[in-house]
Amino acid sequence: MTDAILTMDPAKVTETPATQLLRRYYYERSLRIRLFLAQLPITLTLASAAILIGFLKPSLFGDTRLIMALGLSVALLAAAVAAPWEKMPPASYLIMPYLDFVVVALFRQSSDTLLSAGAMLVLFPVFWLCASGFAPKTAVFSSTLASLVVVWIPLFDAPGPVTAEQLVRPLLFPFMMLAFSIAMVVLTTSMDRHRDALIAQDRQRVKDLTESQQRERLLGTIVDTVGVGVVVVDADGNDCLMNSTAEAIHALGVPEHITAPEEHELLVFAADKGPLAAGSRPVRRAILGESFTNYQVWIGAGDQARTLSTTARTIRGDDGISDGAVIAFHDVTDMVNALSAKDDFVANVSHEFRTPLSAINSYVAMARETPGLQPQEVVSYLDIAERNTARLNSLVSDLLATTTTMSVLPAPTLFTTLIADSLGSAAPAAARNEVVLEQDCQKPLFAKIDAGRISQVLDNLVSNAVKYSPDGGTVTVRAWASGSDLHCQVADTGLGLSAAEQAGVFQKFFRAGSAVERGIPGIGLGLMISKTIIDNHGGTLTLQSEQGKGTTMSFVIPGCVLNSFPTSSGTESRQP
Repeated sequence: MTDAILTMDPAKVTETPATQLLRRYYYERSLRIRLFLAQLPITLTLASAAILIGFLKPSLFGDTRLIMALGLSVALLAAAVAAPWEKMPPASYLIMPYLDFVVVALFRQSSDTLLSAGAMLVLFPVFWLCASGFAPKTAVFSSTLASLVVVWIPLFDAPGPVTAEQLVRPLLFPFMMLAFSIAMVVLTTSMDRHRDALIAQDRQRVKDLTESQQRERLLGTIVDTVGVGVVVVDADGNDCLMNSTAEAIHALGVPEHITAPEEHELLVFAADKGPLAAGSRPVRRAILGESFTNYQVWIGAGDQARTLSTTARTIRGDDGISDGAVIAFHDVTDMVNALSAKDDFVANVSHEFRTPLSAINSYVAMARETPGLQPQEVVSYLDIAERNTARLNSLVSDLLATTTTMSVLPAPTLFTTLIADSLGSAAPAAARNEVVLEQDCQKPLFAKIDAGRISQVLDNLVSNAVKYSPDGGTVTVRAWASGSDLHCQVADTGLGLSAAEQAGVFQKFFRAGSAVERGIPGIGLGLMISKTIIDNHGGTLTLQSEQGKGTTMSFVIPGCVLNSFPTSSGTESRQP
């Protein structure tokens, strides 16, 4: 056995059925077991020969050379297992085949009268030495010399002088061993080179496989990182790759009653939310070889529905035939909603601006063109124009408040007066909607707040409560102090909001669905501005609502309540 074979890693060698057997029963064993298996053939051969001698000529056991040969062979077999070969130099075990030459020489001398082919046992140590891979030239020389010694020793052990004819007669056997050892060295060298080439190839394959796995993991990480769903299908429409975003999007389109739906069973709709034919669905179009960009569809139903912008490219082989396609799904729901909100905003602002401007133009025109008007009538017309101008200015102020930093200037304020003013301003609109305005406030209630800003908050909350009670009802404003914290609630019994609508009430340009359906005016900035004002006071603005039963808006401003309020005379008015 070569030393490389004794120590090599079999997992790195390309396996055939024969090498699988060698690996299982030889390579995977320890060095001691492998040396034991290498020594075992010559020992078993000698044991068989000893049995044959016992039957044919037991008297040969009286020859001490036979006993020494058998004993040394058994000792070498035991040494193969018992000796600490792992702690010795790598080639130290080659002492065993050299000692096997001694065993063969002793056995041949003692059994030559019965077994004339005893010299053939030299093949075992010759094979071992020449296949070892260590010092091949020395192995060839040693094998040839040992073979020569084995056949010459009996000549020198016989009585009488040794003639040249006697020395030449057995030379054929050493020459055979020389040829055999050279052939073994050449064969072993060729096998070693072939094995090294296989190991190098396998190492390269392992390296390529590792790099491929690393690239696959990198690609998978990149694909899962991007916020776009990516699906790769083969020519038959089978999924080859689907990232986590695509899986989440796919889950939205799965009907409740189907566990593993086909492509045509998914909840996919056209851009107008109408039915979408199976052949017009993005994946099906891609499988049929179409390439497209920004093809919009809806997926899912109800509140979970999302708008998708899809893009597809065909994968083509060298022959130009489609091998599949890559489809990208980009969730553009927020963008579509934003565009819709922008359109609604422009329409609402245009409507809100047009009404006061029309009134201003009409009354100003009347003031200028109507002959013989009394001064009092002119004043009345101009008052109407002034109120509408104020309304227009208020709308502009709201728009500016969404784009600029809002500051607050707290000062001692009688909060109940602000509530009364707000309810007074809302009285005409409340009368038109048949809404009853009520207040339940602790009096007097002093607080250090920005009166102008808090008045704006109260106006927004009360006007919203009145507007969202188009069928009549009650709007109640409550205010009280809890320690130094100011609490205020504005409750109505109007339309209320759904759970989905409540999530967006403090966003810019938010408009409830019921408000849009009933044509309730507004541009969706009041609550956002109100929350900003309360936040800048260090407080919180919250909402509780139930659709069909009404809404309660509450705000708390901490640490602003005053125990007394300074008057113009220098005295202080105290809280009761």
